Amino acid sequence: MNHLRLQSFGPIDRADIELGDMTILVGPQASGKSLFLQLLKLLIDKKHIRRTIEQYGFIWGNKADAILERYFGEGMAGAWKPQTKLTWDGKAITKSHFLPKQKESIKNAKELLFYIPAQRVVCLQNGWPRFFTDYEDSVPYVLRHFSESLRLLMETSSGKFGDGVFPKTQNLKKPLRDAFNNSIFHDGKITLDKTGKKRFKLDVGKSSIPFLGWSAGQKEFMPLLLSFYLLCPGAKTPRKSDFQYVVVEEPEMGLHPQAISAVLLQFIDLLSRGYKVIVSTHSPVLLEFAWAFRYLQEARADENSLYKLFDLKKSAPTNRMLKDILEKKIINSYAFTKTAEGLITKDISSLDAGSDDADVAEWGGLSSFSSKAAEIISSTVAGQ
Repeated sequence: MNHLRLQSFGPIDRADIELGDMTILVGPQASGKSLFLQLLKLLIDKKHIRRTIEQYGFIWGNKADAILERYFGEGMAGAWKPQTKLTWDGKAITKSHFLPKQKESIKNAKELLFYIPAQRVVCLQNGWPRFFTDYEDSVPYVLRHFSESLRLLMETSSGKFGDGVFPKTQNLKKPLRDAFNNSIFHDGKITLDKTGKKRFKLDVGKSSIPFLGWSAGQKEFMPLLLSFYLLCPGAKTPRKSDFQYVVVEEPEMGLHPQAISAVLLQFIDLLSRGYKVIVSTHSPVLLEFAWAFRYLQEARADENSLYKLFDLKKSAPTNRMLKDILEKKIINSYAFTKTAEGLITKDISSLDAGSDDADVAEWGGLSSFSSKAAEIISSTVAGQ
């Protein structure tokens, strides 16, 4: 079921979120979305997180506040207040839940949730993923662990990549590679520079551009690309990892809407592989898709409608991917919003523009400007 309820946690006064196959979270900055997602990771992967912390020479400890501080980052233990209440699938969770249990084994703990943080480009600041221990222990765990996951991927798989990292025929489905190429890399080739320190380079024509010289969108997308390689080991290969969930914070950062659509197509591939995908976003593109998806499902539309939506050429693998999502998957959407009750979450999954609830009608505020602009233009034209 995967149902998380919260009261008085960080800035969140009340949250009630049930995960769908894909779950989209929207809301203004500092409304608690990241804190909510990091808490979700801690609930699902507590044993694996403890194992990783101790593996890199840090102490998990036996004080709940110290554990929360080490995980969420410096100054963040106070997010869990004396009045905080939390239930996960109907089970009440207290701070003591995160304390080490007597005879608790973490040796074989599996990681079930792969977390892609908003600050991901920091991981590649010198053109190569940074070590877990390169970061201060005050940095949120999700960022340190994400960076280390990408480093291990490249260190253990660099032989497989050879000198070329993108495009690779055995990594990702061809329509996805083509979409990323057309919207982000524009026939540039990502290679590995092995003349000195290992680092990524972008070969365009006769130029070989170091990471710091890439466009903002290319730099922001690179950690996402490596994440997709990790989650999708081959175009014809089912997932091999233990991951069941994928969290992506703000996938749209630095990207043109066309590139965001390409990333959304990759999310559909993740869904078809059996992952549950949870995304926080400030872009209307994902909600525009969720809105269209709901209507297509209700109309019992076939995969041809999604081919047209994404401007794709037909192929058997793509056909299975698109058919699977329309027939079997559920998309839930929630808005983090301020009300008279405080900062709460609202289920806006209907995305009904005619709803009396402004958060539903305006998609958590993401369509409010366009709606207001349309009203002003209509009234102006009518008055002429």
